[in-house]
Amino acid sequence: MERGVSERVLRLIGLGVRARTVVVGVEQVRAAAKKGNLVFALVAPDASANSRDKVVPLLRARRVKFVEGPTAAQLGAAVGREQTAAVGVTDAQLARGIRELVGTSSVSDS
Repeated sequence: MERGVSERVLRLIGLGVRARTVVVGVEQVRAAAKKGNLVFALVAPDASANSRDKVVPLLRARRVKFVEGPTAAQLGAAVGREQTAAVGVTDAQLARGIRELVGTSSVSDS
């Protein structure tokens, strides 16, 4: 992900945190996906294999689109943590805005 695009995505995630339309962390992303509330997710490319194994198969099974985005430290900084492996978006319009920024070519859904 390009630096400029990454910064814009992180700002949108920060807005989502303040609006409470974003869930933070692998367990919360998993819970939102299981409930059917998750619209989109970002997974840190440097997340541990264990974290990725917990969240990516579930996202694929639930057909939730996701992208490997900013690093865990960058995602964490955007949401007020030191680092986080995954961030989920529960608002359709916010998810659409992030998808438009990252482009459909880098979004996974299967």
